[in-house]
Amino acid sequence: MSSPLSRRSVLATTAAAATAAAVAPLATATTAHAAAAPTLPNGTSKDKVLVVGMDGLRHDVIAAADAPHLTSMMANGTYGTSLLYADPMAATSSGPGWSTISTGVWPDKHGVKENSFAGKNYAQYPGFLARLAQVRPQLSTYAAVDWKPLDAQGTVTPGADAKLVLDGDRDGYTGHDATIAAETESILRNQNPDVLFVYFGQTDIAGHNSGAASAAYRQAIAVQDGYLGRLLAAIKARPSYATERWTVIVTTDHGHTDSGGHGGSAIEERRTFVLAQGPGIAAGAKPTDTRLVDVAATVFHQFGIAPDPAWGLDGKPIQQRSTDPFEALYPALSARVDETGIPAGVLGWTRTAPSGWSVVNSAMGTGGVTEWRGWTFATDEFWSRSQRDQSRELNVRSRGIFAVADSDEWDDKASSGPYDSTLVTPAYAVGGKRTVTLGLTTHYRQEGSQSARILASWNGGTSVEVKRYTSDVISQPQSLTLDVPSGAANVSFRFHYTGSNNWYWVIDGVKVTTA
Repeated sequence: MSSPLSRRSVLATTAAAATAAAVAPLATATTAHAAAAPTLPNGTSKDKVLVVGMDGLRHDVIAAADAPHLTSMMANGTYGTSLLYADPMAATSSGPGWSTISTGVWPDKHGVKENSFAGKNYAQYPGFLARLAQVRPQLSTYAAVDWKPLDAQGTVTPGADAKLVLDGDRDGYTGHDATIAAETESILRNQNPDVLFVYFGQTDIAGHNSGAASAAYRQAIAVQDGYLGRLLAAIKARPSYATERWTVIVTTDHGHTDSGGHGGSAIEERRTFVLAQGPGIAAGAKPTDTRLVDVAATVFHQFGIAPDPAWGLDGKPIQQRSTDPFEALYPALSARVDETGIPAGVLGWTRTAPSGWSVVNSAMGTGGVTEWRGWTFATDEFWSRSQRDQSRELNVRSRGIFAVADSDEWDDKASSGPYDSTLVTPAYAVGGKRTVTLGLTTHYRQEGSQSARILASWNGGTSVEVKRYTSDVISQPQSLTLDVPSGAANVSFRFHYTGSNNWYWVIDGVKVTTA
């Protein structure tokens, strides 16, 4: 487990370099004693978005806090929870978390792995305010933060027409959070912004100082919930509110341990959420396929902006569901059998294949850990708990339920014979087509003599190998295009994995298209 990273201790050594990297927009207020909120250009859109970031807010503590506005948003909007990555992709720290939220891509793209921001790649993957400045420069945009690196490092504020930047690490977050709430409330009531990103930091400080199981942490949530309530009331008090279409998004960058701290790979440190309400966003929905990268994509969607594929976004709008066939398996998910380290209440695995799919275990050995005997369908919450710090946490591009062949975990209980399992797709019609393309997401770790092969069977005939994995592929989209043989009416694919005490292969997002 990685040791928790203190934001403040890292900042002490990086503040000078960070300040030099600051990007100044048109209007800026930089102290808690600013006489008035920054002045924004007049907005041009009836579609409007407010993004509220609450640092280090563990979503499973909200119910125990006095948080009526968050609770109301859960009832009236869509509330998707998920788990973060961990090292070596990135630490569960603020730098990577807010970079993921702002850019809409995972750390292996935006480059921020911890709070030094070394390796940041915002030039290729800028924040959503910077993107909006490029594609919708007429929008009126605002950002308010009191963790200074979000400005100084260029994570959030570039592209904003006006910004409020305070220094919570130097002065304390309690007062600066209150200033951000008051000035944002004033802007919402008295000006005409189109897009706002506001950040509150005291929840994280309370988590560090007192732990996520403390009354102080719940009180910090209650205070920030009150700020959220004021911002929501200010929106509804706008004279033009009846003709406007407001989307409000609340999110966080990471969780906290019960005793306080984050940066490592514990489930509590990896907990995140995206909570949104607005036009086209279902009330009371709790999707299981939401990820932290979906914030930026949701902002673009609410403005009718279709992201350029060249942007390389990893996210999707929060109201857009995955069409993966594995998502139909939730009613079949079971609790642990042999994996005693996983809480009994976590329903997260099944060997029941989706309709039309099958698992062939005729060559499998006997015994082993029940949950992982052959291809299994599992959730991130269940699978990544089976063993920490072996890169299972890096399966970030899978969503909801995925298929996994894990010979390493299977071998943790006495077994006899090889791990040899095949996942078989339905037959897809290809008659009269020139090519067929298999798209999927793969998370694969290679070791020793294990093998991972994709095979194609035309018209139910002998399967032919069309791809073999021989090295790690860490949660990446894959695409394989094949010529359709003359006379072929259909094709099915097989994912054949063999191993012993080796690693694993994850498959998700399978999609077959023809041309």
